Amino acid sequence: MPLWTIHHTPDFFTAEDKRELASRITDHYEKAGLPRFYVVVIFNETRSGEMYVGGEQTDVALRVVIDHIARRAADKEHRNRIAHWVKAILSPYLDGRDNLHWEFHVDETSEDLWMINGLIPPPMGSDAEKRWVAENAVSAY
Repeated sequence: MPLWTIHHTPDFFTAEDKRELASRITDHYEKAGLPRFYVVVIFNETRSGEMYVGGEQTDVALRVVIDHIARRAADKEHRNRIAHWVKAILSPYLDGRDNLHWEFHVDETSEDLWMINGLIPPPMGSDAEKRWVAENAVSAY
């Protein structure tokens, strides 16, 4: 499960921006073979005056925390591709913003500590996972 928690200052995203970004993120993971429902995107608007960088208040900022659970990067090259993909997917929302501070990081969490609707997700590439992808729903296997 990819979980994207997007912390941002007020008025950073429109409602349409959020829908579009969440869809683009989900499309990418679907192309990688994950069920769409694995992808969760949370937009967390931080009130004005409550985001600090280096001990100083910042008025325009974006901080993205990404948890990867369903898959792990195989090596440094793969991690580098992921980092560049994340940058590319965020870039349209960053251009033209004055005094913007932005950053992201990706954590890889053990899939052994993950359940959906009380079920341990099926193994990668298994028939059960393929059924979850096709049905875009959790089901017993």
